[in-house]
Amino acid sequence: MSDPHKRNPVHLSVETMAHDKSKPEILKAEIVAESRLFKVESLHLKFSNGEERVYERMRGGNRGAVMVVPLFDVHTLLLVREYAAGTHSYELGFPKGLIDPGENAFEAGNRELMEEAGFGASSLTLLKQVSLAPGYFSSRMDILLARDLYPEQRVGDEPEPLEVIPWPLNRIDELLARPDFTESRSISALLLASKWLAEQGN
Repeated sequence: MSDPHKRNPVHLSVETMAHDKSKPEILKAEIVAESRLFKVESLHLKFSNGEERVYERMRGGNRGAVMVVPLFDVHTLLLVREYAAGTHSYELGFPKGLIDPGENAFEAGNRELMEEAGFGASSLTLLKQVSLAPGYFSSRMDILLARDLYPEQRVGDEPEPLEVIPWPLNRIDELLARPDFTESRSISALLLASKWLAEQGN
């Protein structure tokens, strides 16, 4: 029996990682399904080695999205509990939403924070822009850290009021172990915020 590793050898090195590979050529792109929120796009691709494949990806709008990690004080984060239709359950996470036309990420983050948590932020810091399942989704999300909070409530599009939950920073391991804190972007945001705060000496 032949060794599959010999047919497709993988060479791991820093040089390989740093190499900027040529992206596949898009021979054809077409929308094959569409809903109120998403479009399914079929891509006929030709790779640099001559292989051709048809991929599908989900396309939202071009608005982008934000997630905000609110720092209530030097010891406490704010979480929201919100219904998640995908899992038909209530999940803990951070305020999030789409960037509206005419907004930048910071303006959108502050608005979402006011709508979902009842606070505005005097200081917003971009921690990282992340993707979600980039093999299938084209959308990206900016993760922001919100500090110097002040009370301000705005009306959003939530069907019911969200529960706002203060969470001590010294109980992050407990939060990560909870069965209702599973959303990958919220986990990424928590770890990025923790790293940023540690670097600031907090």
